[in-house]
Amino acid sequence: MLRTSLIVALALMLSAPLQAQAPDNGATPRFEEARHAVTWRREELKGIERLVRQLRFDLVNNRDARGAEPRLAELAERASGENLLPAFIEGSHGRGSEARPLIWEEWEAFEAGFADLEARVAALREAAEAEDYRLATRELSDLSLSCRSCHRRYRY
Repeated sequence: MLRTSLIVALALMLSAPLQAQAPDNGATPRFEEARHAVTWRREELKGIERLVRQLRFDLVNNRDARGAEPRLAELAERASGENLLPAFIEGSHGRGSEARPLIWEEWEAFEAGFADLEARVAALREAAEAEDYRLATRELSDLSLSCRSCHRRYRY
């Protein structure tokens, strides 16, 4: 019984289509299908949201800029347009996606939203490095507003 279950599980794993293939350098994966891009970006954006919540705890509640440094570095990498934009494959707004087709109609404005996001993350890092917790609190709020404004326009 156990042997049969293992064989079935192995067969399913081998027959399943490959998910996104991550390059060796840690960059954004290349996607074989739009649905893989949708799944990847949804999980990546949830991870960014978790990071922001953790940073709020680190910087606002604990006033611990040193403890926040690794998360700030990770946020800068993950919340960049370079990381996220390749996962917005044109037409990947169907089943399972919260993306509106408006993204591809207004691509330049959508890209500009990521530039704003990167600027907000940089400002947050500067405030944390200076251990200016009042400013870090404001920058976290501005960062959240940047996310929200894009979500209102481009997400269902």
